[in-house]
Amino acid sequence: MLPSPRPAPAALTRREALRFTARLTAAGFAFPSLLRSAPAPAYPHGVVRGEPTADKIGAAVLASGGNAVDAVVAAALAAAVCAPAMTGIGGYGAAIMIASADGKKVVAIDANSAAPAAARADMFPLDDKGHVRGRVNDVGWLAAGVPGILAGLQLALDRHGTRSFRDSVQPAIALARDGFPLTAAVATTMRNLTPTFRTHAGGRALFLPNGTTPAAGALFRNPDLAALLTTLAQRNSVDSFYRGDLAQRIADDFAKNAGLVTAADLAAYRAHEVAPLRFAWNGSEICTAPLTAGGFTMLQCLTTLRALDWHRQPAGLPRTHAYLEALRLAWRDRLALLGDPASASIPQEKLLSEAYARDCADRIRHAVKTGTLLPHSATPRPHGGTIHLSAVDRHGNMAAITLTHGNGFGAGVTVDGLGLTLGHGLSRFETKPGHPNSPGPGKRPLHNMCPCIVLRDGRPVLALGARGGRKIPNAVLETLTQFVALNRPLAAAVAAPRPHTEGTSAVELEAAWPATERTALPSLGYKIKTAVSATVSAVSFDPHSGESRAALR
Repeated sequence: MLPSPRPAPAALTRREALRFTARLTAAGFAFPSLLRSAPAPAYPHGVVRGEPTADKIGAAVLASGGNAVDAVVAAALAAAVCAPAMTGIGGYGAAIMIASADGKKVVAIDANSAAPAAARADMFPLDDKGHVRGRVNDVGWLAAGVPGILAGLQLALDRHGTRSFRDSVQPAIALARDGFPLTAAVATTMRNLTPTFRTHAGGRALFLPNGTTPAAGALFRNPDLAALLTTLAQRNSVDSFYRGDLAQRIADDFAKNAGLVTAADLAAYRAHEVAPLRFAWNGSEICTAPLTAGGFTMLQCLTTLRALDWHRQPAGLPRTHAYLEALRLAWRDRLALLGDPASASIPQEKLLSEAYARDCADRIRHAVKTGTLLPHSATPRPHGGTIHLSAVDRHGNMAAITLTHGNGFGAGVTVDGLGLTLGHGLSRFETKPGHPNSPGPGKRPLHNMCPCIVLRDGRPVLALGARGGRKIPNAVLETLTQFVALNRPLAAAVAAPRPHTEGTSAVELEAAWPATERTALPSLGYKIKTAVSATVSAVSFDPHSGESRAALR
């Protein structure tokens, strides 16, 4: 449990919980459009940043004496309701970082999806173009593994929070029961998935109650999900979601729709608290979730940049060239060599070693000197979705959590009678047998989430992460190089323009990238395109002044 000067509050009675939820409603948490236009507040109690409705709920928890984990769990449960295209309690997974204010405790929680016992490396047949037939790894019941989010949130709360699950889930229940207005983007995504929703009873009941999906601005309610969350609140635990009557209902709907997840798969699932990866540079220590999370790729790139003495190079084309080549090498290795280390042999020690970093740095120096690109290939794939929340309390305890369905509405399927839409974790596996990241019984897929915490003088000063699919690791990396390597303050680090590449010569640059470099990079062999990056959400804390700051872009 993170340190807190006041004792953990007693569990709320039902009447008290309703009053608490009513106060949050009166404060405006159910109206995201109002929150987005609100003036930047002071943060005497700390702050949560990542999704407007969730931010408001997290702020209320902090103001009532909760710590960073209490706040981020309540906020994540709310986001799992009010951002239904990006995540949900049936979303495939979460990655969590937690640090105590004194820096003595820094842990990661792995709540990634697990493949069912029936999963096989060749479970997704390919056509003659190498594409999965019918996209069954992406949409439908075969795309869903065991959802990990609820197990991860419960573990975080039990070990590091001060509030009960019963209290933490009350705002999420109110959102599901009373509803929230749909944004145009979510309404469009729903409409595009209409053919999938029509294929099963749960999808028809939730998304097509009158035969069509609701329009933008309509109040979207999920009474079945509210009832499910209420049951979990009454039991003050998510255990029956995995082992009990609720798990059986989930397994029965998988079986009814030719899915693979069974009651035994659900019962076998556990979220794990694990040691984070750590990387020291320029007076800071970066801590991030280990494989199967995306932070490994980010740290591999940082190790190469450190070997290049990159932070001492003057700004300009050669420094950008070196940065892009370090990214390309890390992504080449990611897509070819990484997977679940519990189920495949992964050369983790080599890829993060100083010797490998020096070798990569030498190759990059030669490429920069000769004005060329390193010759290798990689296969990019679009991934979207996800919510990230970063939190700090008044004492400097920090938490960062990324939680996701995968792409919009994940697998696009909903458990009938529970309002539980499922993520498509199995889409994050490689479809060719023999790859370290190919499917297998109980395997956890390689994913993009990479929540991070940065320490200075042994104490946490920054928590961050991002939403935006495969663009997440690169966006977090750029923010960290600005903050750690170049010593820029939080606002400037988050505002800096970001590049994106997945190992090929194709590079996306944000519109604010320097025009002279944008013009020169094609002459080196890059294929340049203007595009937006992932959205980074971050909070910082000054241990000396006690001041909290937040940024999102």
